Amino acid sequence: MRETPLVRRGRGSVSNVTGRFEADRHHDIDDGWSSYAEPETRVQTQWRNDTNRTIITRNQSPDIHFDRSVNPYRGCEHGCIYCFARPSHTYLGHSAGLDFETRLYAKRDSAKLLMQELSKRSYQCEPVAIGVNTDAYQPLEKKLGITREILEVLLEARHPAYLITKSSLIERDLDLLTEMAKQNLVSVCITVTTLDRALARKLEPRATTPARRMQTLKAVSDAGIPTRVSVSPVIPALNEEEIDNIVKVAAEAGAQAAYAIVLRLPHELQQLFPEWLAIHYPLRAERIMKAIRSVRDDKLNNADFGSRMIGSGPRADIIKQRFESACKRTGISVGRDFELDCSRFKPPETNGQLSLFESIA
Repeated sequence: MRETPLVRRGRGSVSNVTGRFEADRHHDIDDGWSSYAEPETRVQTQWRNDTNRTIITRNQSPDIHFDRSVNPYRGCEHGCIYCFARPSHTYLGHSAGLDFETRLYAKRDSAKLLMQELSKRSYQCEPVAIGVNTDAYQPLEKKLGITREILEVLLEARHPAYLITKSSLIERDLDLLTEMAKQNLVSVCITVTTLDRALARKLEPRATTPARRMQTLKAVSDAGIPTRVSVSPVIPALNEEEIDNIVKVAAEAGAQAAYAIVLRLPHELQQLFPEWLAIHYPLRAERIMKAIRSVRDDKLNNADFGSRMIGSGPRADIIKQRFESACKRTGISVGRDFELDCSRFKPPETNGQLSLFESIA
């Protein structure tokens, strides 16, 4: 059996840990008869159609400023090791590890489904968040263009939207976003976890580089689109010291507001993240894990509303104060919710063809 996890170039996870819903667990074992082969160091990305019947996901969390979201993809090729969405892949019978970043699902009918849902008589317009679970502008979007189709539907319906991404691919859609911004229908948030390219290459191996993200932030801001920066996640004892600089550089690029989320490690991440630390930062791993526990009540995760995003305890308080001070010095707002216009909403035309379920609503 292999003693240590295998680092795969361009991938965040160093293992494919079995999901918590699986009855069997797989282990590679060398039985001495040459039947064990070293796993391939390169893992190809695969994708398939997602046969979902709805596209808008609802939530009632008091920790976030929207009650509905649209996620065009399941899984994310960016491979961010800290991604809180990784455990959701286990519902599909996959691993939260390598499977999450290599076995992707694309919701090809997103625009059609969205149009159907917005056309329902019972629908009440409120801003929809796009790409909050997995990035709507991950590499597969360049080929499929699902996110652009969604934006076209929203623009036609004059429906407001919040976008969050760490990809420069969003610049492709500046024509749509600029038109939406003119009607106060959109805001964009760019996630920046670190400005250290070496750290970023390990943390989020297939995401846009930090410097390129700042260029994107400036391009979006220069186009007249309200912008925020998400300094997330803040990983105690790893990227914590970069808070001030990230906020400063983002403000110079045109960000009008910022917010920060402290790292949380739900479910399988409690195995995946320590594995990653042991490989990439073995001398600092113990100190970082201890620091994470110090903001999570001596645990690796605390899902309680009110504290899951910001943590608790003295260290969490210091992180919060440091972040707010950085925003104050640069003159940008802390976690400001841009007020988008819902009054312009006009249900899209469906050419008189109702869905099978719409007539029941």
